Amino acid sequence: MDIGRLRVLREFADRGTVTAAARALHCTPSAVSQQLRVLQREVGLPLTEPAGRGLRLTDAGRALVVHADEVLAALDRAEAELETYRSAPRGLVRLAVFPSAALLLLPGLLRRVGELPGLDVEVRDVDMTPPDVPGLLADFDIVVAHRDEHAEPFPSGRLDVVHLLREPLDIALPAGHPLASCGSVGLAELARESWISVDVGFPVDDVLRSLAIRTGIRPRIVQRINDFRITEALVAAGYGIALMPRYTFDVTGGRLARRPLSGIRAARHVEAVLRTGASARPAVAAVLSCLHDTVSEETQQHGSLTGQRMPDEQ
Repeated sequence: MDIGRLRVLREFADRGTVTAAARALHCTPSAVSQQLRVLQREVGLPLTEPAGRGLRLTDAGRALVVHADEVLAALDRAEAELETYRSAPRGLVRLAVFPSAALLLLPGLLRRVGELPGLDVEVRDVDMTPPDVPGLLADFDIVVAHRDEHAEPFPSGRLDVVHLLREPLDIALPAGHPLASCGSVGLAELARESWISVDVGFPVDDVLRSLAIRTGIRPRIVQRINDFRITEALVAAGYGIALMPRYTFDVTGGRLARRPLSGIRAARHVEAVLRTGASARPAVAAVLSCLHDTVSEETQQHGSLTGQRMPDEQ
């Protein structure tokens, strides 16, 4: 089997359509279709089948994609081994990161990467849900993603998942709220409150829904805002309360109070997701190391800014 045609098959599997695969490969859709037909003849089995106006993979096609990943990962490892003969990791690493993690991590990450000659990072902020993550790896070397800690982990068949941190979610209240003086707050005490959440399908909303299922207390959501800085402004102005990630929560202005939930765990996992074998490339491994160092620095710094340890079940 031709390596180039295996790459074409993987691009089609990742992107879902012949047109999208052709765009990524900088060729025409007819060229992609031709390569897939030639590969089918090579293996002697149908790899695609009609699906509406397009194509989808057959069971044999999906099985071959897994092996294509292994073959291409082996090639990447061979290239990576050659790179280890250099004095330092070099090249471009493409990084996708969800916005609140970008706010927390990007300044420190870019500072650390800037100290490594020959290493560059190209960053894009992407407002992603967990199902979006595998598809993003068609365009990025590392995807920094988040998910409810009670949700299913990212599938491991074609992915490597590197844990970065568990970020507790706290209740954001206006500074003058009657519960702002409490050490912690239970969901039952918030049953009559108006809530500001994020779009359905995003991890913080997933946490809020899972809390409702486990406690029987259904929050009344009045607004859905994905930008936490806007949510902070609305909470400070008294338009509702919110569940907010602890380390990206700005309490320094005195407009807001942050209180942990009592009696129940609420957190999101922040993880770096890569193609299987991608971390063998020295440049990618170096960026992962920078991410770990930045997470450690930022979580310690935010802990010291609060002046206290927030009680939770970590």
